[in-house]
Amino acid sequence: MSSTLILIVIAAYFLVLIIISYLTGKSDSNASFFLGDKKSPWYIVAFGMLGATLSGITFISVPGKVDASAFSYMQMTFGFFVGYMIIALVLIPLYYRLNLTSIYGYLKTRFGNSSYKTGASFFLLSRVIGASLRLYIMANVLQMAIFDDFGVPYIVTVLITVLLIWVYTFRSGIKTIIWTDTLQTLFMLIAVGMSIYLISDELNLGFSSLVATINDSDYSQIFFWEGKLHFGKQFLAGIFIAIVMTGLDQDMMQKNLSCRNVKDAQKNIYWFSGALVVVNLIFLSLGALLYIYANKQGIVFNHPDELFPKVALSGELGITLGVFFILGLIAAAYSSADSALTSLTTSFCVDILDFEEEGNQQKQIRTRKGVHLLFSLVLVGVILIIKSLNDDSVIDALFQLAGYTYGPLLGMYAFGLFTKWNVQDKWVPLLAIVSPFTTYYININSEAWLNYVFSFELLILNGALTFVGLLLLRVSK
Repeated sequence: MSSTLILIVIAAYFLVLIIISYLTGKSDSNASFFLGDKKSPWYIVAFGMLGATLSGITFISVPGKVDASAFSYMQMTFGFFVGYMIIALVLIPLYYRLNLTSIYGYLKTRFGNSSYKTGASFFLLSRVIGASLRLYIMANVLQMAIFDDFGVPYIVTVLITVLLIWVYTFRSGIKTIIWTDTLQTLFMLIAVGMSIYLISDELNLGFSSLVATINDSDYSQIFFWEGKLHFGKQFLAGIFIAIVMTGLDQDMMQKNLSCRNVKDAQKNIYWFSGALVVVNLIFLSLGALLYIYANKQGIVFNHPDELFPKVALSGELGITLGVFFILGLIAAAYSSADSALTSLTTSFCVDILDFEEEGNQQKQIRTRKGVHLLFSLVLVGVILIIKSLNDDSVIDALFQLAGYTYGPLLGMYAFGLFTKWNVQDKWVPLLAIVSPFTTYYININSEAWLNYVFSFELLILNGALTFVGLLLLRVSK
């Protein structure tokens, strides 16, 4: 595909997003920005959450990992489903009962102001890192596919990447995102569906023969009973990852809190969790099909993440596949990044600046817009820092850092929900810092001490250490 054609496709796509933003952004209130006036249809929220959950990294990496780990990712997906049921039955009723705008308001109610600010701060840190990494990958794709040919500097590409998000979210925030995420999810699913159809057609496979080919391949194994891919480890990890990265994450829960009532929010989770199982199976099936096609055609690639882009953009399967791949990739990346920017703004305004206290509404709106712009610039800065490091090991470390920040949240919420004790609130920030560092120290020494290598269980360990620390800080009610 030519860079000019890709540019035209992207421009048309964002024009549609801006039109949606205009149509949904007639209200400029904080209520619209933070919670969409609590009028979001649950089925629209459920559909859009698929796109927000399946980021651009997932769009490329899940199919790419099929060669090394087959369909083992489904083990974790089954865990996700259980985790989402816990969210629907435990956390969502809690958030609605407390009438929260930011979910971290629960920590204030349960423990005190220091715990509240700590939880919000950890979310802000993890979301800034996570969103920046996703946008960094997107900016790299745009740079290589388009802007290098036009001699555009990387910093300009980054500014454009973030500016596009700011343009269609700055006015009505979550109210706009509910609908733009729906469109982006649709494009992402069409991209996957078109990819499967065109590749299977090239291989002369009908539906039944397609299913049989994938099922009979070496890639289709789902259940594993040893090593890092052991079902128990993957399933348990999936449960806790879903709880912390959805149920304890303002970004994801803000969409749920925009539903009309608690029953609608629960229906959203039920349908979304079921759909996610199916969609992940489709992504993995695409991965198996890509490897079957690549082996037959003798396609050479250096990294698993290169397989899908290489097949889609080669032109051998027609320009249609390339167009939908670009749209799907952009949709997957931006559906998670736009909600991240909005949730960062919401959390900072509500949790740090105490917007829910009495104040001048017009002044708050101006402040909110300033915060929204500030976080846009922060994302630009962090992306440029990541680029300057230009080291895969550093990038991996940043991903791990974002993961470590969820552990204290898990421990605090678990302690709040499953005990009746109060805690010495002033010491909670220190505990929340000590716990991840202790987890890290145990992790780097676990093989020598225990002959055991941690994986996703680090999240559980981090949460458990925070829980124990809160036990030590407990006071009677």
